[in-house]
Amino acid sequence: MKSIEILAVVESVSNEKGLEEEVIFNAIEAAIASASVRHFHEDAELQVEIDRNEGTYKTFRFFNVTNASDPEFHPESHKTPEETNLSEGELFKTEVENVAFGRIETQAARQVMMQKVREAERENIVSVYRSQNNSLLSGVVKRVTRDNIIVEINNDVEAILPRDQLLPGEIYKLNDRIRAVLQIKEIEGRGAQILLSRSCPEMVTELFRIEVPEINEDIIEIRGIARDPGSRSKISVKTNDGRIDPVGACVGMRGSRVQAVSNELGNERIDIIVYDDNPAQMVINALAPAKVESITMDEDARSMELAVNEENLAMAIGSRGQNIRLASRLVGWELNIISSEEAKAKEVVLETEIQAKLMEGLNISEDIAEKLVNEGLSTFDAITYADDQVLVSCTGLSAEEVENIKTLSADAALMEAMGELTAEEDNLSALQDLGFSDEQIELLAENKIKTLDDVAELAVDELLDIIKIDSNIASDIIMKARASWFEN
Repeated sequence: MKSIEILAVVESVSNEKGLEEEVIFNAIEAAIASASVRHFHEDAELQVEIDRNEGTYKTFRFFNVTNASDPEFHPESHKTPEETNLSEGELFKTEVENVAFGRIETQAARQVMMQKVREAERENIVSVYRSQNNSLLSGVVKRVTRDNIIVEINNDVEAILPRDQLLPGEIYKLNDRIRAVLQIKEIEGRGAQILLSRSCPEMVTELFRIEVPEINEDIIEIRGIARDPGSRSKISVKTNDGRIDPVGACVGMRGSRVQAVSNELGNERIDIIVYDDNPAQMVINALAPAKVESITMDEDARSMELAVNEENLAMAIGSRGQNIRLASRLVGWELNIISSEEAKAKEVVLETEIQAKLMEGLNISEDIAEKLVNEGLSTFDAITYADDQVLVSCTGLSAEEVENIKTLSADAALMEAMGELTAEEDNLSALQDLGFSDEQIELLAENKIKTLDDVAELAVDELLDIIKIDSNIASDIIMKARASWFEN
């Protein structure tokens, strides 16, 4: 290309597309370099630099500086340190003669340039809307394809609404108005894209912002949301003003506010609950009106076992488990629900097991073990550090007998701790034998994968989600962990 042609193209495209001239210069440089490569070795790395004032350009070629004895050394892409006076690992840059373009090269350069310009134009548009990410926008349907709906959200600005982001059963035709949440996402090979969604949780949040002024005024906060699009949602709300009822404000007079949101979402059912910092109370709120009779929490596993009477069991679980599933997602804990009768039976079994352990470890009768458990002293540590008078009072034993029990309890607690430590060391050694590094073992532990059997129960995809390794290596590790299953 001649210098005058380059300057003319830069000026015209910049004016037409509304892009800075520097962006067009960069696009032309990339286009000339791409078209020039065909005249060099396929591994050649070229760079074109255009003089911004005169329009003339120079072509440069890069070589990796590598020792000639290196097996990867190739004279078309490498230079030796002796040839360049540079150290190994550096890049050697040298000017080469500009390629004379024919028709094919010119066409190839034009295609690359226009592609770069389109990418820059799209990024320019995306940058305008980044501040509106996850906010609600209105638009008009311009095209309907098998996989997407193309929506015009502004003059000549279009966004893509994938069909899997619609609510079940929704149908839109040309020129229909539509409201959806804007989501800017990076798509591999295509860069940042302006997408829309009606099935994301933010859709419910944004609609409530419109209907409930107290949310925009920060009097009421939406603290969490769990959603089955088109079917049911649960949202937790909190008030920053004790005089305001957050649930009542979101429901509105005769349900007008929540009904307006539900109507926009195809009559999706919306449960509004009061947020609580206590996760147990949050679960109780989330499952209302079903009454939870008791909760057993495992903070390490972030799980709860809920006991509900038979009358409320079906209501608490919901159709196809939807109610308990949404409550679990809202609270962020795994919830397991059982009937009150099952809970009582498990409690009896647990108490029996604890009593048996105390009887064996402390050499005491069933009656004394039962009294200790009833007093809340169900572990060796608790008994070891319990007040002597409390033990004398609850068991009816003498001070000497109580002292003996505490001594035995301290010994049993120590043995128990040593057993747990040994088991932990065995588990660590087993994971190391599988080939995991200390860093990978920490990542596994964060995901509750601590033993050989835990690894054996994983699928390859599940392991790859936790640690970044080759899929073949992951498969070999899992099969190695499962080897013990097949041993006689």
